[in-house]
Amino acid sequence: MPSLLLVEDDPSIRMAIELALTRQGHQVATAATGEEALELWQSQRPELVVLDVMLPGLDGFEVCRRIRRTDQVPIILLTARSDDIDVVVGLESGADDYVVKPVQPRVLDARIRAVLRRHGNGSSDVGDTAVFGDLVVDRAAMTVTRGGGAISLTPTELKLLVELSRRPGQALSRQQLLRLVWDHDYLGDSRLVDACVQRLRAKVELVPSDPRLIRTVRGIGYRLDPPR
Repeated sequence: MPSLLLVEDDPSIRMAIELALTRQGHQVATAATGEEALELWQSQRPELVVLDVMLPGLDGFEVCRRIRRTDQVPIILLTARSDDIDVVVGLESGADDYVVKPVQPRVLDARIRAVLRRHGNGSSDVGDTAVFGDLVVDRAAMTVTRGGGAISLTPTELKLLVELSRRPGQALSRQQLLRLVWDHDYLGDSRLVDACVQRLRAKVELVPSDPRLIRTVRGIGYRLDPPR
């Protein structure tokens, strides 16, 4: 039974989501503030965090950033708006996905299960390795190293790099990447892809502002180029 941490300050919404997720087979711990969320995350180490953006005290963005300093646990943000600012700031803070309120329990459950599949699919991946200069993507172990040193990626960042590494030199559209990595079409929402690529470049590119591996293909999407 997956263990989740639900962080929501509105008692009625928190209870409704907790009940719905419990009925879907999840084990749910709850928190009403950012400070309480960090305490529970440290003591219980849940498999996934569902995190409201608007919280008293520490907001969801800051909670996400603090967790990301030391942990790659999957994080799904709950936002009251699909506004670009909320979504982009949340994704750049390290979130793997977002769901717009009012929350539909089946949608949230589907997103949770999709993220957990990405987090735990290492044992079922095809056993091969891709080498890009000193960057090595081991698709069997689901690990990434540069010069022998491990690079810590979130499950979503890792899945994105793995999918790009399967097709070196091939441009993949944002919609293709949404299907391959997030398991959903998201009605054309490319912000998930763009934000994740930005975070991934910051970790695997030698000079993130001048990417040489993960290239932007204008009007289409992205491709992973082998070093020349």
